[in-house]
Amino acid sequence: MLLLQLSARNLLGLHHRGRLLPHLEARWVEFRRTEASKGEKAAWRESLVLLAHELVEAGHGEVHMFVECQPDGVDGAADVILVGTHPETGDDSLLVVELKRWSSVGRTDDPEKVDVSGFSKPKHHPSTQVRRVMDYFNGDGRQPGIAYAGLSYLHNATDASIEPLLDAGTRRGAHALYFTADTRQDLLEELDGRFRRESGTSAAERLLTRLGLRNAPLLEAVALSDGADTAFTLRGMQKTVWRDVKRAVSRFRNGSAGTSERAVFLVRGGAGTGKSAIGLQLLRHFTDLGLRTRYATGSRAFDASLREFIARDDLLVQEQLAYFMNFVEPPVPPLDLLICDEAHRLRAESTLQFWAAEKRGKQPQVDELIQAAQVTVFLLDDDQSLRKNEVGSSALICEAAERNGVTAQIYDLHTEFRCGGSDTYRAWVLDLLGISGRKPGEWAPDGLMHVEVAESAEQLERIVRMEEQDGATARMVAGFCWPWSEPHPETRVLHRDVRIGDWHRPWNAKGPFSRHTDGEPPAKLWGVKREGIGQVGCVYTAQGLEWDWCGVIMGDDMVWREGGWVFRKGKTSGADEETGERKPLKPGSMDPGLPADADEFARCVRNAYHVLLTRASRATVIHSTDGPTQEYLRTLVGPVDDQGLRPAWASLTPEEQLRRSLRAHDARRGRKQPPGQGIQPDLFGF
Repeated sequence: MLLLQLSARNLLGLHHRGRLLPHLEARWVEFRRTEASKGEKAAWRESLVLLAHELVEAGHGEVHMFVECQPDGVDGAADVILVGTHPETGDDSLLVVELKRWSSVGRTDDPEKVDVSGFSKPKHHPSTQVRRVMDYFNGDGRQPGIAYAGLSYLHNATDASIEPLLDAGTRRGAHALYFTADTRQDLLEELDGRFRRESGTSAAERLLTRLGLRNAPLLEAVALSDGADTAFTLRGMQKTVWRDVKRAVSRFRNGSAGTSERAVFLVRGGAGTGKSAIGLQLLRHFTDLGLRTRYATGSRAFDASLREFIARDDLLVQEQLAYFMNFVEPPVPPLDLLICDEAHRLRAESTLQFWAAEKRGKQPQVDELIQAAQVTVFLLDDDQSLRKNEVGSSALICEAAERNGVTAQIYDLHTEFRCGGSDTYRAWVLDLLGISGRKPGEWAPDGLMHVEVAESAEQLERIVRMEEQDGATARMVAGFCWPWSEPHPETRVLHRDVRIGDWHRPWNAKGPFSRHTDGEPPAKLWGVKREGIGQVGCVYTAQGLEWDWCGVIMGDDMVWREGGWVFRKGKTSGADEETGERKPLKPGSMDPGLPADADEFARCVRNAYHVLLTRASRATVIHSTDGPTQEYLRTLVGPVDDQGLRPAWASLTPEEQLRRSLRAHDARRGRKQPPGQGIQPDLFGF
């Protein structure tokens, strides 16, 4: 659990705008499933804000504050963990702080507990919780290069009023420092001894990674893998899936299962819950063991991106990747394991327009996939089907498993790792789009994800390009609200179909061609080739990918009117015989694959924007082409200058700028960092 992480200066800024406490209260409900107590709210309002003031006044306003941080496996949360850089060593410095509003304490028969006015039962010494959190950080072996300490701050008390905390026989150690109103100056000196005055951003990012709130983007993990594992660490239900699939494969390999038996696993979860991470772990593990394993998908863009990075790998080969339609004829003997990613994109049957009748599937595609392997794993998001010919669903897979004599084992993933690990942002997107059924509130920055509204398409592109040039991964995407023309048949020039006022840009290249006039990559590699930065992607080429920054253009298919969303279908002309260009005839969705039913049409459009708005790991920039919708977005997202939280290149420390530049440079040259070095490459530019 982590309610918020911001620098002390930015936390105070959020407080002065009246948005700190509502944000903490909402986050508490999300994690605890109950309202925060009056005591908790008072502690945030008084103690937390006071500590932030102390830091700013002491010149440590850039030290980051991790509020209500409870690492996995720890009983109880730290009120605050302060994160920055040690002034002497330059290493990361972590200071666990327990904040108490107590004015005095009394002795009890238990030396580990004290009486506190207003509480019916004795309370543990504040240092007890500090020790628990510090034990977590030391539990797997103290990491070199990190300085740990802890303290309790009783700002309403005096030294005399807390004497029982200092009695002989009470625990001593790095966790048992106490400061009161009498020793405030000593506290400020302690902060000076623990932190430099520079930004704590880099140290905070490393702590987020250690806490499991930052994962490398999926394709970075593939590129970094040392062959035995990916850069992901599986957690919770992910581990359970991993274990059960391994057991099933082993059961078939050692002959304890019948030769005609099958095993089917259905792993469900929203965007960013780590479905693909599980799949890639399984692929690598069983490939390393020499088993016949394949990884299939229904997405050309995701498949091509995997192929691009697997080309650098010494272990996996591209022949291990497949499409769902590649199993019309079952392998003989059956595969040991078939992993079917993005199973919501299953088709009813395996066929293409120009396939001869004898090559087309004779049974449902899902049955072909089950019969292709002894163990088949389906990775699925029931809320990501986007077109009328995509039939993949939990019910479809379970019914197919029963037809093939097996009961599917179902697993639901709930913890999400995309969008910088920000539960706040993912919930806000669901509220914004009307998927959750909750009324959307103002976006409250949490230090994990950044959101801003661009005033124009020009500004959105300028931000995306600037960040990409500075070392971030970045792309522009849009709703399918403009015609998508074929490239000029002779010149291969891409038509600038996406037109917003005087701003005209092409969609990513259409079709399989590898060369275009201005060097644009083919559609399937638009999201990973640096030359794709100048084109606009749509949901079909963005699905499954992730970038640091994503600019999202909302078009006329989903507009805000009188307190609700209105969904509109557009119309486009036919292709010009000479140029191949199409013209818009009516504003709205130009996607020919959406269903005619109004409710299903609205569901698909919502799902499409949900995909687009969850492609970024650091920052999402939004612009709507519709005036009322743009104004509505402005009311939900405060001005960037007001927030002061933009994770732009210029705001990074010189150290982090250098690290990102080196990561990008190494990735572009196809290098791998040695295992354990902990540096994740940016893969799309320098």
